[in-house]
Amino acid sequence: MDILSNLKYAKGSRKNRKRVGRGEGSGRGGTSTRGMNGQMSRSGSTRKDWFEGGQMPLQRRVPKFGFTNIFKIKFQVVNINSLQRVANENKLTGEVLNAVSLKKLGLVTSDKKPVKVLGKGELNTKINLEVNAFSAKAKEKIEAAGGSIKKI
Repeated sequence: MDILSNLKYAKGSRKNRKRVGRGEGSGRGGTSTRGMNGQMSRSGSTRKDWFEGGQMPLQRRVPKFGFTNIFKIKFQVVNINSLQRVANENKLTGEVLNAVSLKKLGLVTSDKKPVKVLGKGELNTKINLEVNAFSAKAKEKIEAAGGSIKKI
């Protein structure tokens, strides 16, 4: 135990921090390593990370393109594997599934927004759907399982 209390850092392995602004005699007084005049010699001065020294900034050098279509329809996506999971849990009663029933099953968050069925996964249960949109692969898999899908 006596040895642990006497441990010291190896000589030269730890460097003292640079103490600036402590008088001319310290070698780092006066301008305190900040150079002469200018923005960075002032107290509290920083430059923004994106400032490029007066060069034309990147966001102005790069041309604008495209636009955001405010009328874009944002579908709620339901995959085939989600429908199969619900069928495996015996939550389907045989009625036609629409946005309201899909919301009750927890597959979509809103019954007001349009629903699109996509073909990810496998389906081996007969399901009848009435949705706003569906992919060709989803239609193919639903009809192969003996179900039907109708666009509303």
